[in-house]
Amino acid sequence: MIELGSPRYRLTAFALAFGSFLIFCNLYLFQPMLPVFAATDGISETRANWLLAATTLGLSFSLVPWAVLSERVGRRPVMLVSLWMLPVIGLIIATSSSFWIIVGLRALVGIALGGFAAVAVAYMAEEFSPEALAIAVGSYISANSLGGISGRVFGGMMTDWWGWHGAVMAMTVFSLVGVAIVSKLLPRQRYFSPGNTSLLVHSRGVLTHLRTPKLWLAMLIGGVNFALFVNLFSVIAFRLVAAPYQLPVSLVSSVFVCYLAGTVTSRLSGRWVLHFGAIKGMAFGTCVAMLGVLVTLSSQVLWMVVGLLIVSGGAFFTHSLAYGWVSRQAAQGKATATALYLVHYYVGGSLGGFYLIAAWQHYAWPGVVIAALVLITVLLGLVFGLSRVMRRRRESQRHAHVVAP
Repeated sequence: MIELGSPRYRLTAFALAFGSFLIFCNLYLFQPMLPVFAATDGISETRANWLLAATTLGLSFSLVPWAVLSERVGRRPVMLVSLWMLPVIGLIIATSSSFWIIVGLRALVGIALGGFAAVAVAYMAEEFSPEALAIAVGSYISANSLGGISGRVFGGMMTDWWGWHGAVMAMTVFSLVGVAIVSKLLPRQRYFSPGNTSLLVHSRGVLTHLRTPKLWLAMLIGGVNFALFVNLFSVIAFRLVAAPYQLPVSLVSSVFVCYLAGTVTSRLSGRWVLHFGAIKGMAFGTCVAMLGVLVTLSSQVLWMVVGLLIVSGGAFFTHSLAYGWVSRQAAQGKATATALYLVHYYVGGSLGGFYLIAAWQHYAWPGVVIAALVLITVLLGLVFGLSRVMRRRRESQRHAHVVAP
């Protein structure tokens, strides 16, 4: 196994983190462009949201098929095929002009991204020691947040300077170089064993995970958490480009630097698990996010940014813990389990956009805050439910141990 601090750990963790960085740069490239499409193409904010929602939906629906394929051919080949698809599709998008064709191509980008996202944590779970896994997952998700920041800021600034076509072309070139680096550095697996890849077996595996409360509740936590987090940033972009602020897209995109708070807390989450446990951390992260949402009620841009920093820190902390929880608690079919977590995660993100944007269109920012607090209430209920499930499980195990002859 790959041990924490070893040269092989550093090489593998870097390759996975950089691959994750590329994935999330491409995933969120279009998010700061949504107000631009809404303004220049004369479409509603809800329709513009399809540029992001199509990508996350494509990603979510491809995760389980990619995971199933990885059980047969291995994790590394799936991750590399996934990455190499990005510059090819990016080049086609950069030469397109029809809104709905771009939406369709963005859905294909999501499908491509799914290959890496579905199996990276399973790769780590099989290759890393338990202690190394806890830290590596935190580092991997930190790279997620850095990629998300970079893709959004890059997309906003390049759109202002070169237009959205130029922004996509620049990201395509960067992706091509980055994929070549990951392909060179990512080691072959030593501990992968091909599994049964029949559709019936994997269908049963999916149903087993969904019928396991300690896994399914964590998946729901991930989905609701992401529905709140990612779309709060989308809606605040609409808020800042509208009157009375009327900020340029390049400046508005800089609010995504607030994701740096999530980069820090994702790394701290691994240490938290070792000392305090994941469930308490999920509750804590959710409460921190709630505080941040309330701070964004301010009409001052500075306090909006502070609120987003707090939301980012809390939401990424919760996500890191829930994601790592599923990979550790799944007794078998880890790739399928982590893929199912991400299905919930990205479906939540897709649907949450329409929910919060509708609140913005009808009730302005106070309505968005109320809608966000509803999601936070649901989150806390799910965390409480997970805590009860694990408490009952421990009590059942103790009882079985006592009565055993």
